[in-house]
Amino acid sequence: MTLSDDQLERYARHIILKEIGGEGQRRLLAAHIALIGAGGIGSPALQYLAAAGIGHITLIDDDAVSLSNLQRQTLFGTPDIGRPKAEAARDAAARLNPDPVILPVRQRIDAANAAALLAGVDVVIDGSDNFATRLAVSDAATALHIPLVSAAVGQFEGQLAVYRGWEADKPCYRCLVGSDPDRPEMSCAEQGVLGALTGVMGSLAAMEALRALTGFGSDSAGKLLLIDALAFRMRVLALPKDPGCRCAA
Repeated sequence: MTLSDDQLERYARHIILKEIGGEGQRRLLAAHIALIGAGGIGSPALQYLAAAGIGHITLIDDDAVSLSNLQRQTLFGTPDIGRPKAEAARDAAARLNPDPVILPVRQRIDAANAAALLAGVDVVIDGSDNFATRLAVSDAATALHIPLVSAAVGQFEGQLAVYRGWEADKPCYRCLVGSDPDRPEMSCAEQGVLGALTGVMGSLAAMEALRALTGFGSDSAGKLLLIDALAFRMRVLALPKDPGCRCAA
């Protein structure tokens, strides 16, 4: 792939990084990322993916924009209220950069359709808000050998990890949470969430997707990043593979 003059200028700050360079930028332009959710995590993630020139982005979200979303879902504005999030997010990202082809999918991803929706994807970013969806995405990504970047936030805490559960020494998402999707869950509406923290976690998720595509720096798979905004603290924990998990079979 030959970069145009406009692309050389648009992505110049990536290209001059020796860890990315022109070859890395060409990988980004040829890449296909699936983004699960266009909410608090998905909004900033999509902004940075589009700005980075990811060639194809499949955006999966079945929800519509509501007024209460606007405190943290920065892709949207008041005129977007009532619009499908996937379509409103596509339009906002297209204004940032015309290079990416963004496919909005107004559908909830689950165990029945995850494999079909993720087939052919290079990296998955999961910013969904429930365990059932996250487990379905993890199972499909593991079966398809697709790196999974999983980000979550609640109140003043965030977590981020990269999973490659098909590898002998790397965990999947089930290794962290187990196999019970029916545990009690609290939504943002019930417990609240710091809007700016969703921006941090979504941006970090985009960064890890770029790392997975270009290979810069250290491998982050098998580690769990925890952020406590109340205590102004970040920790990185080792996340081992669970020998009893289905990904270890």
